[in-house]
Amino acid sequence: MNPAALLGLRTVVYKVPDLARARAFYSELLGVAPYFDQPYYVGFNVGGFELGLDPDTGKRGPGPGGALAYWGVESMAAAWERAVKLGATPVTPPFEVGEGILVATAGDPFGNPIGLIENPNFPNQA
Repeated sequence: MNPAALLGLRTVVYKVPDLARARAFYSELLGVAPYFDQPYYVGFNVGGFELGLDPDTGKRGPGPGGALAYWGVESMAAAWERAVKLGATPVTPPFEVGEGILVATAGDPFGNPIGLIENPNFPNQA
């Protein structure tokens, strides 16, 4: 497999100002407990996809424009290099958010955000 290839949509992250309230709401709504539950991020496995709750609303808040879809990648370094080489504009270079999870954001040539995520903790990553 090409380590720079996109593996499919994996995660949508919602910005939430009250993580405890959001965790309770989505646990009830989805009917499942989070598979990943930390003070900085809560993740739910829903039908093989992840709904993430992020309490960091410093750069982007909840509501319209507050959600970002992430494409799963096997190798963040390879996928990031390829995206930029193809003309994506770096917005947030790759960084670890905790427990080996890497994320990055770029802009496509039309201004749309592209999220990339390498998450060794999520089931069926590849």
